[in-house]
Amino acid sequence: MFRSLSVRNYRIWFMGALVSNIGAWMQATTQNWVVLTELTDNNAAAVGATMALQFGPQLLLVPFSGAVADRFDRRRVLLVTQSLLMLLAAGLGLLLITGAAQLWHLYGFALALGIVNAFDTTSRQAFVSDLVGSAQLSNAVALNSASFNSARLVGPAVAGVLIAAVGSGWVFLINSASFVTVLGALLLIDSRPEREGRGPRESQWRQLSAGFRYVRARHDLLIIFVMVFLVGAFSMNFPVISSTMAVEFGRGAGDYGLLSSILAIGSLSGALLAARRPAARMRVVILAVGGIGMMSLVAAIMPTFWTFAATLVFFGFAISTMLTTANGFVQTTSDPAVRGRVLALYMAILMGGTPVGAPLVGAAADALGPRSTLFISAIAGFAAFGIGLAWLFTERDLRFHRDRGLHLRVTHAGRPGVDDDPGRQTETLTAPISVLRRGDPLIGAGDSAPQDASAAGPATGIVPMIDPAPDDDSAPGPRPDPAPDRGPGPSLDPGAEPDADRPPRPPR
Repeated sequence: MFRSLSVRNYRIWFMGALVSNIGAWMQATTQNWVVLTELTDNNAAAVGATMALQFGPQLLLVPFSGAVADRFDRRRVLLVTQSLLMLLAAGLGLLLITGAAQLWHLYGFALALGIVNAFDTTSRQAFVSDLVGSAQLSNAVALNSASFNSARLVGPAVAGVLIAAVGSGWVFLINSASFVTVLGALLLIDSRPEREGRGPRESQWRQLSAGFRYVRARHDLLIIFVMVFLVGAFSMNFPVISSTMAVEFGRGAGDYGLLSSILAIGSLSGALLAARRPAARMRVVILAVGGIGMMSLVAAIMPTFWTFAATLVFFGFAISTMLTTANGFVQTTSDPAVRGRVLALYMAILMGGTPVGAPLVGAAADALGPRSTLFISAIAGFAAFGIGLAWLFTERDLRFHRDRGLHLRVTHAGRPGVDDDPGRQTETLTAPISVLRRGDPLIGAGDSAPQDASAAGPATGIVPMIDPAPDDDSAPGPRPDPAPDRGPGPSLDPGAEPDADRPPRPPR
């Protein structure tokens, strides 16, 4: 579970980021509580507008944030962005302590925070691969999520106590001080590994186009992005949900912070379980978004504060499982040459949905009541689950087969000669993507970057399709077909021998 901590540089980064994450969660909790209760009269729409300003730049700055992560030393980028975040927190803290803060100050702070985070988040996510390499990347991504959610377990609860004890302004100043740890960790990291797949410098537009072209050719990534957008826009508005539900139950700042910490119990559990898995799988993401829809529906009908809080453990588990697995899938299956740009697109989809969903969810809370936010979350989760399941069955030619009575089995519909004998079907819903993938290679000649049609050859760097784990049949992601003719495919059982005696699959 903790194998990537054996790498010295990653261990230093992990400890520094953990302290800084605690401060960041303290600040996020305080920011939304200040908007809801100190600068407005329980205006949930204002909280939604603050979130929209904070996460909107993630979408608008995609052409720049991904290119910065791929072209510049990510360690130096993080030194700049973390320093700016420290100064922003200190500035707003002083405004709150002196009593000069107004709502527009919070809006400006949220916008500035979003602009800096657009560059910080992409470079921080991709920086992990610089520290541990591809072999430990999936585990390191999961531990990053565990660090984030461990901080979420502590930060909001501490913020609730500090708001009541010393005031909201001091929480921002304490967060500003916490950045010293992550800046110190960045300075202590003593190696700057050369990133894999770095090619010649290209124009800004060609770099961005390479990322779009790569994602467009990867249907599995497209489905991940659609599911993440729906959940990010309508289910991950927890500041709106928790603050309005706390007010709904007649609770104060301390209990509001407690709700975030309870959510973090499930989130941490999901992240640690993801760290135990050998690889990130698409099916886990699909099941997780279904769990988000189900737990949102259950939370919406809970009659008391404590029963509502109990459901948040499972809600947090589903959210964390989806985010950790989706992030790991995107990082481990993307070509290193475009990983920064693909991550920028992923983070833009994840965070960029907030400017769309947060104001709508906040308006719904004001007009229809706080519980409506959870019903909206449930609809989004079930919609994402339906899209993912439909893709799974369509892309892989799977079908349901009734075995005996009401017992259903998932089998592959395209195996010649065995359609009437489901017992001989070895490919099921639980098989890894690399085993079940059918059809022609996703992109021709192993290239995913856009290419110029001139006789001089491609003007942009060719992005080779690098198998993330050539010797591991369980690794996810597309693989080039080793032969022009496809047989019936390998067995789900990694130790089983291929069915060489079966006839080749007829053309469709």
